[in-house]
Amino acid sequence: MTEQTDQHQTGQNKTGQTETGQNKTGQDRTGSGHAGRIRAGHARAEPARHPERPAAPSGPGSPAGQRADGAGAPGTGTGTVVRDALGVGTAVGLSGFAFGVASADAGLGVLQTCALSLLVFTGASQFALVGALAGGGGPLAAAAGALFLGVRNAFYGLRLSGLLALPRSVRPLAAHWVIDETTAVTLAQSGRRAARLGFAVTGLSLYVLWNLTTLIGALGASELGDTRAWGLDAAGPAVFLALLAPMLSGALERAVAALGVLLVLVCVPLLPAGVPILAAALAAPAVLAVHGRAARGGAGRRAR
Repeated sequence: MTEQTDQHQTGQNKTGQTETGQNKTGQDRTGSGHAGRIRAGHARAEPARHPERPAAPSGPGSPAGQRADGAGAPGTGTGTVVRDALGVGTAVGLSGFAFGVASADAGLGVLQTCALSLLVFTGASQFALVGALAGGGGPLAAAAGALFLGVRNAFYGLRLSGLLALPRSVRPLAAHWVIDETTAVTLAQSGRRAARLGFAVTGLSLYVLWNLTTLIGALGASELGDTRAWGLDAAGPAVFLALLAPMLSGALERAVAALGVLLVLVCVPLLPAGVPILAAALAAPAVLAVHGRAARGGAGRRAR
């Protein structure tokens, strides 16, 4: 009896060992399957390997270098910059003919007219000068009005100096080309290299064509006879308005222009020629003062 019991227990132990071995075998299989899934997941997650590519150059002439200084920004092709610059230079340069005629009509000689275009080279100031002289204004008043209008080019220069970053040896020559048109073309570009190209092409084409048509206008004024009969006396103000119109982009600018026109209309019958232009300059600080006061009042009400 005891032997049978021992045999029975021994059989149970063997059975338990067998089941334990089966469980271990199942666990091993389960572990193997889990590890296989992990390895398969890693294999799927690992990106495909490609042959190593050489690093892109980073010099000034490379795309990376161009992006670093803004010179090679996308969307600014050389052909597009040259085309736009030549378009502006040609369109505005042709109005030098009107200046030549207006200057001769104001009593200036051919050499004096050409000297203004060569040395002054800022259309609005030139038209203001000869317009004041033609209206009977004195040389000092006419020169003061032209000088006041030319002051804006100094502010253009401050903006373009950092954008173009030209060498010091070139800056005195480039400063002569800092006018409305070159500033507009330069600021429209998206990189330094394109800005330099736009500035150079606009300045060169406009300077050459403006002086050439000034000479033609001054020489041909005598052949035209009375320029007032041709309506060329209105060419100066028309060109000036064409230059001014694109700048009136906001309500503040339009308010300054409207007040300036009002001051000129009031002062023309009362003051000598050339002085109304100086009086119209008061429009800018007046409008800015009112605008600043309104802005401070609005900020104070919001704070309360």
